[in-house]
Amino acid sequence: MLSAKRNTLEKDGWILEKINDFSSISTFDCGDNDLNDFFSKDAQAHKEQLLAETYVLLQKRAKGLPVALISLSNDVIRLEKIKGKIAIPQGKGYRDWPAVKIGRFGVLKAFQGQNIGSFVINMIKCLFLSENRTGCRFITIDAYNKSSVINFYEKNDFQLISDKDSSKSTRAMFFDLKRLQEVKIKC
Repeated sequence: MLSAKRNTLEKDGWILEKINDFSSISTFDCGDNDLNDFFSKDAQAHKEQLLAETYVLLQKRAKGLPVALISLSNDVIRLEKIKGKIAIPQGKGYRDWPAVKIGRFGVLKAFQGQNIGSFVINMIKCLFLSENRTGCRFITIDAYNKSSVINFYEKNDFQLISDKDSSKSTRAMFFDLKRLQEVKIKC
């Protein structure tokens, strides 16, 4: 069962909470220099400029060890780009629909390969179904264009937006939160 408090989620002995003290993540290492650099040097500035919020996953019994970090910001998705991939209600004339973007996401090296990444993604899905403060239909990500990364997001039911970015360093992907609401998933 997911328990949501302001800026904190608890589930199965884990806590996902918004970071305010960035010194607590200074030693975080997910094995990717670009991600480590963002979390250690840029995440705080993104928060201060109201560009993104970074959350940390902690084990409840060992609070303090950052197991995963995920940075979220606002986004939109053009319906024309995903036409045919989702059911679009008639009479809704919006071209752009609200989304939350996973800007950066990393799991501590010692915890990789233990389904922690999927656990965090599911917590984020539940967060935006249960604590959706402004309206958000989709979760988006510009995933590194590596087969292991694309496979991870596809395993978590994200879809590629198009094949036009197949030769670029990142691939645009999305998840439709409406799917979870329709199957009445319990968060």
